[in-house]
Amino acid sequence: MHAKKAASASSTRKPQRAAADGALVRSASTRPGPAPKPISPFLEPLFEGTEDPASFQDALVYHMRRFGDTYWQLYRAVVHLNETFDNKTLLSWIQGERVPRSVASFDILRSIERRYRLSQGYFKEKLPHQARSLYGHELGDISPAERRRISLHLPDDFSSLPFTKREEILVWVRRVIISGSTEYRRYQAAASKQRYAIRFPGVTYGGSSLSPRSLAPAVGANHNDATEFNDPDLLSGVVDAPPRLAMEMADLVRFKTSTLTAIGFQRNGVWGEETASQKIEHLGLMFGALVASPNGAIKGFGVPLSHLSFGLLIFPGVWDWYLQWREQRRGFYTKCEEDMLMVAQALSRAEVGWIRQHPELPKNVRPISGLIEQEEIDFAARDWHGACDAFHRHAANRSKEIQRVMRVHRDPFEPIMCVLEAESPLAEYRKITDEILKRMPDENRYPRPVAEAVRSFLLLRLGLHLGLRQKNLRQLRVCPRGHYPTSERRLEDMECGELRWSDRDHGGRS
Repeated sequence: MHAKKAASASSTRKPQRAAADGALVRSASTRPGPAPKPISPFLEPLFEGTEDPASFQDALVYHMRRFGDTYWQLYRAVVHLNETFDNKTLLSWIQGERVPRSVASFDILRSIERRYRLSQGYFKEKLPHQARSLYGHELGDISPAERRRISLHLPDDFSSLPFTKREEILVWVRRVIISGSTEYRRYQAAASKQRYAIRFPGVTYGGSSLSPRSLAPAVGANHNDATEFNDPDLLSGVVDAPPRLAMEMADLVRFKTSTLTAIGFQRNGVWGEETASQKIEHLGLMFGALVASPNGAIKGFGVPLSHLSFGLLIFPGVWDWYLQWREQRRGFYTKCEEDMLMVAQALSRAEVGWIRQHPELPKNVRPISGLIEQEEIDFAARDWHGACDAFHRHAANRSKEIQRVMRVHRDPFEPIMCVLEAESPLAEYRKITDEILKRMPDENRYPRPVAEAVRSFLLLRLGLHLGLRQKNLRQLRVCPRGHYPTSERRLEDMECGELRWSDRDHGGRS
């Protein structure tokens, strides 16, 4: 019985052969079945490639079938011994469960393209989410949060580039894309930390108080970035207007925004809510610069807060100091200075100017060394209209001088310079919409990115088609299909437009 067991054991034992040194070794062929096919770097196709599948999975399966490859043969052909790429990953691509995302996966894709003699990037163009960034770049000790922001702007072959080139790319992405550190943005960042405005919390518009965002000016040099003032850190550098100045501002806003002009006054044109907010902001910045300390970072003039009055705006020395202060702070004159001078001319214009119609304003003006002399105040008190005429001529002359030297300012943000410098910026923007459609993810797998891409596409196309400014686009309403549209009178009162569905045109209309 024991002999039979030994015989059966010997019959199932793997065949052995004697090595050169007399030791017994196993035969090379230890696996049952046929030997694996030899791996060839290039294969001859079994049939001509007449199809071009749209999806990544279908394209990969189609070309494997065209060259007679199994997934295991393909894995052995494109994955080298020193690579740790899992064969199950390749199988998940073929089965449509996953798609390439990492730098290593894209290296494998390029090897498959070379094996099947396909154009470079053939498989990448068929991925369901074109705008997705790769992960797995060699970025050293950069934190994960910064990696997510940087990786979107790195080339696919970043890890294979020389070290000096990789460092150059990282420096450029951090400086231009992540921090946006152009010369003007560095100035803007520094200026936004310097708080110097006067705010008017009691001023009302249309019977209701303006929002804090409208009343409290942006206290940096960029007048387009309004700032909320409910943060205690921001309040530390912003001063409430003294009662007299606040009452004068309220009277000006009421004069320019009321439906009917008060009896005994005349005006030319009215301010809407946005215009009123902007004028409050600009005048608040001017008064804030006047009262700021000359020894601080703002380098203001140091006018006592109690001396502030709209009567100051009729004296040329005040405006000349403010214009030069603006130019020294920014480095050049811009259209902002010209706009401020246009406001000054409007306030002092004959018959319709608000300041012109308030001859009591010089009573609150005090001499300020270097800005206003007592003789100027006495002259304005004797001949208010003559003083307004003289200032109006001065403001008009200054406006012409600034128009000659002012710069049309554009933030030199490198990623948009190709649009700004193109012969047809609209055509360049149209390329952006084409790219959005080209990179649109698969809506079945990535519903949220698809919604974000559609929103971006619509914003650009509506902006190009309708010619609306940013504010108009933000205020644009949408009437869903099958709902009653907002009345024209209501839209006119709200000063905004509405997109509606047209059954006749089988599409939207505005």
